[in-house]
Amino acid sequence: MTPGFDIPPRRAQGESIVPMINVVFLLLIFFLMTSQLTPPEPIPASPPVSRDGTAVEAAPVLYMGADGTLGFQDARAEAAVAAFAEAARGNEGEAQLRADAGADAAAVARLMRDLSAQGLPAIALVVAPE
Repeated sequence: MTPGFDIPPRRAQGESIVPMINVVFLLLIFFLMTSQLTPPEPIPASPPVSRDGTAVEAAPVLYMGADGTLGFQDARAEAAVAAFAEAARGNEGEAQLRADAGADAAAVARLMRDLSAQGLPAIALVVAPE
């Protein structure tokens, strides 16, 4: 060796965190792909309980609160009924009514009659399993 030209000592390499970052991103993508993002309910409604409830496909949902208020997406009252009927006509799934368990049964029956008069052949009343 020539004087003055010493080979510098090698630094120890640390552990690479790239594989851990890859795993974290793969998990993030997995959870994003498998989750269902749903908009919040416009009116809080706890459905009545049923023993023989069956699951239904995603379709337009009209909400009725315990006090009889109606909501569909951003629309309220009669505007909600009209917007819901229009959306339900353009959807292949069965239209759904999610009425609060405390809602007046006569009001629910009137609403279903009005929706039927607007040309909706079938409306599913959403209930919670017992």
